[in-house]
Amino acid sequence: MMIPTKKGLKALSLRSLPFADAISDDLPLGQLMRMSLFQVSVGMASVMLLGTLNRVMIVELGVMAWIVAIMIAIPVLVAPFRALLGFRSDTYRSAIGWKRIPYLWFGSLWQFGGFAIMPFGLLLLNGEQAAGPAWAGEVGAALAFLLTGLGMHMTQTAGLALAADRATDETRPQVVALLYVMLLVGMAVSAIIIGTLLSDFSQLRLIQVVQGTAVVTVILNVVALWKQERMNPMTKAEREAVKPTFGEAWRDLTSNNNAKRLLVAVFLGTLAFNMQDVLLEPYGGEVLGLSVSATTLLTAMWAFGALIGFGFAARWLKAGMDTYMMSARGLLIGIVAFCGVVFAAPLDSSTLFFAGAFGIGLGSGLFAISTLTAAMTLETGSLAGKGLALGAWGAAQATAAGLSIFIGGALRDVVNSAAMAGTFGPGMQNATTGYSVVYHIEIGLLFATLIAVGPLVRTRRNTTSQAGRVGLADFPT
Repeated sequence: MMIPTKKGLKALSLRSLPFADAISDDLPLGQLMRMSLFQVSVGMASVMLLGTLNRVMIVELGVMAWIVAIMIAIPVLVAPFRALLGFRSDTYRSAIGWKRIPYLWFGSLWQFGGFAIMPFGLLLLNGEQAAGPAWAGEVGAALAFLLTGLGMHMTQTAGLALAADRATDETRPQVVALLYVMLLVGMAVSAIIIGTLLSDFSQLRLIQVVQGTAVVTVILNVVALWKQERMNPMTKAEREAVKPTFGEAWRDLTSNNNAKRLLVAVFLGTLAFNMQDVLLEPYGGEVLGLSVSATTLLTAMWAFGALIGFGFAARWLKAGMDTYMMSARGLLIGIVAFCGVVFAAPLDSSTLFFAGAFGIGLGSGLFAISTLTAAMTLETGSLAGKGLALGAWGAAQATAAGLSIFIGGALRDVVNSAAMAGTFGPGMQNATTGYSVVYHIEIGLLFATLIAVGPLVRTRRNTTSQAGRVGLADFPT
């Protein structure tokens, strides 16, 4: 009988850890887990901007809803600049050779600065200003949201580019999946902690919580970036060499038809999966008559589905599955899931509704991981780097996510208003109509995304000489 050695037990324990196959000699476990903390800070900021502060401004502070909508839209407006930020991190030249770390650091400072001034700007919005110009509240709050949103985008873009630089071709899919899991963990944990701290609301408590979030953000990001990028000193001639412009690098990237199709697919797919973000819980309560506690579980079901999707994605990519074929699987799962949500109302089935929410999370998780991995491994020209490709992916994804929430809510309100007025006839004169129209549009957008993805599957199949296999690209698009 062989007695396992201490070294053998350590290796066995490492292999048994979740995402242990993401570890490599270039990116050991400790550095990988530290690096993933930037996603926790981004998840925490997302919860603050899109969840906690949204409710606090409207309910506790009595701010007009249209002002709140404008404030929340500001981080979305800066999302397209992620491509520029990624390009800058590709071409940045420092004396010690760092490219990604400076952008991670300054992104952290932007986030810190935004959260530091945010509570004072919000408190001025509710009309309790004693001195100073009347527009101080609006300007202060807008500046805070702008700084925080810019910091989030800069931190995440540089962090993902750094992860792509350090991961190997074999471990990159698992690294991507782990980073997405940490984003969900950051959102879940911070939502619980922030919600608990603000349960006994006061203006002083709001200042303490938001500024405490600023401090935690800097701590997490400093730990994440510490010793993650090797020093590679550059000569003065190398630093002063002519760098390509953003326009030249963008043309170089988009000269690849695969890159253009990938960005179109990311935009359409994100739009399709996210239009339901503000509608699932109201749909369950208004149409299916579910209680508040029951509809709250929908977010948990969606998150659980997304986590399962991340796990499947890591396993399938490790087995060598084509990234675009896997994204097509996610889209097909999404189509079935949205059909389940649509049929839940006429069948009066809450079970089908919850299954649909789980399927939406599963499909969107597969789609996000596969397209991000495709962006990381995208063949770029001599001028475009990983930072630009990942920035473009992030810009398409974040912009579509922001637009989809507005479009979904607006479509539901407009269609329901017309339906209840009898515009579509007595058969459609109910609260289900607006929701159903949005869900059917999402199904249509998922089919449109499949059309965009199809030629990418064919291209990858041709380049890997997989003759004789029948897949998505064999169907007419």
